[in-house]
Amino acid sequence: MRARLDIAYDGTDFSGWAVQPERRTVAGSILAVLEQVLGAGVATGLTVAGRTDAGVHATGQVAHVDLPDPVWAATGPTLLRRLAGLLPGDVRVTALAEAPPEFDARFSATFRRYEYRVTDAPWGAEPLRRRDTLAWPRSLDLERLNAAAEGLHGEHDFAAFCKRKENATTVREVTRLEWHRVVADGVLVATVQADAFCQAMVRSLVGAMLVAGDGRRPPEWPASQLTRRERSSAVTVAPPHGLALVAVGYPEEPGALAARANATRRLRTPAS
Repeated sequence: MRARLDIAYDGTDFSGWAVQPERRTVAGSILAVLEQVLGAGVATGLTVAGRTDAGVHATGQVAHVDLPDPVWAATGPTLLRRLAGLLPGDVRVTALAEAPPEFDARFSATFRRYEYRVTDAPWGAEPLRRRDTLAWPRSLDLERLNAAAEGLHGEHDFAAFCKRKENATTVREVTRLEWHRVVADGVLVATVQADAFCQAMVRSLVGAMLVAGDGRRPPEWPASQLTRRERSSAVTVAPPHGLALVAVGYPEEPGALAARANATRRLRTPAS
């Protein structure tokens, strides 16, 4: 059977999601505990919706894993609580449930939504939020930030904002990109949603918008970079600790999961 895992983590002390030799990663930590509970090699095919980079957080990450039916029948009712007792404190599986066999955490997703937190308060980030909030040394104008965001909406080739992978497309559709200020604590939050993101894309978009928001670039400048067909050296990648994956969307209609997965594979998987 296929199990869906909803996952949250503080990415500060992880070298990203993906398993890496001799490095502490989110996937590595989860797999180690699954092996401890179920036995080596019992849980297979751990697949995630968004492979977050080192230092990036998540409150709404989604993954799937395949388990033998007898194992799920025996351990399913208690597995979530057992994981909570063994996982390190900076990663939690917040929900665990049987998923349709055609569910694919990565390819069935219709959108990923991220938030980026930044403060322009002269004293910097609040001590309890220093791990997930960037302290910006200049005042930021909300209207300028949203004007910069407006030009990045829609489907574009975001090559200027991506670390390109061979034979992979950098065309993405940004369906939501907006800033709001949390008046109580002076924090500005960018919400960025797209069908998918290429590596470093969200942090590059944020970096480009921040220099427009503090007045060093005109609001039209981030969108002007869309004419480039390679990574722009003028775009600064914002630090990872302000970024969190907050939601992943999936089709609600019965039978739509497989169709969505097939369509995404054709679009995102390089031709052989």
